[in-house]
Amino acid sequence: MPVNPGYVFKQLTPRDMKILRVIEKLMRKYEYVPLDIIVSRSRMVDKDVSLVFSKLNSLKLVKRYRGDYTGYRITSLGYDCLALEDLVRRNIVYALGPKLGVGKEADLYLGLSPANEKIVVKFHRVGRTSFRQVKRLRVYAEEAEVSWLLRSSISAEREFKALIECLKAQVNVPIPLGRSRHAVVMKHINGVLLLKYRNPSDPETMLRTILDSVRRAYLIVGIVHGDLSEYNVMVELGTERPILIDWPQYVEREHPSAPILLERDVKYIIGFFKRKYRVEIPVKEALKYVRGKIEEI
Repeated sequence: MPVNPGYVFKQLTPRDMKILRVIEKLMRKYEYVPLDIIVSRSRMVDKDVSLVFSKLNSLKLVKRYRGDYTGYRITSLGYDCLALEDLVRRNIVYALGPKLGVGKEADLYLGLSPANEKIVVKFHRVGRTSFRQVKRLRVYAEEAEVSWLLRSSISAEREFKALIECLKAQVNVPIPLGRSRHAVVMKHINGVLLLKYRNPSDPETMLRTILDSVRRAYLIVGIVHGDLSEYNVMVELGTERPILIDWPQYVEREHPSAPILLERDVKYIIGFFKRKYRVEIPVKEALKYVRGKIEEI
């Protein structure tokens, strides 16, 4: 059973974190960072480093390589702890609670802010799908070969940037609170997935609100969600406001795939509302609207 990163993080000392940071700094250069370099960079004596690695190994925060040399790399759990340390230090996260959900490429945890407000901490897990799948779906995966941890960091950076820009454009998205490495912190949404929402009072208005968000993201921010479905829309309880979630796969409006992805997003969400709630909006008119060709539908 996966371990809660918050539980592990509380067991770590500044010395433990120092060794993890040393390994992290050298991840781009080595698949497994040589032990002698870690000792040198940490400026700790061999005995102390050995004790730290014994602990980090037992907590599964590092993985050891033994061949022509001894080396270590950080595991995803170790990377979680590095992100949490930074988020706690910057007063973005106070505590990490239970897991809220597991996606193809992310783990979501409920948390608390220093102001005792509910937050969501999303750890990106690029690499759960195959490398080929990531290359096909993610534009940024075409960049230089880097480890899956660094790819997860790029994914989180993209999503955080998209959320900030979408919020400025009044797109209905989760409110971003901070980011560190592969972790994005957002304000908790008191709602449920559109897939699970029962008996909306006004499904047509809900659909039109979603299309308005798609339009604003496209025309103002210049991006296309790229994976819009009932699984990527949260419905806020009480207000029935639809909030578009999961943005790391977005593409810029100028990207060759943007027209195809925009059309797919619109067709899919309109198709869902037609099947589920018998709400009918012509796809052609909706596409004209989100592209800014007409002012209303």
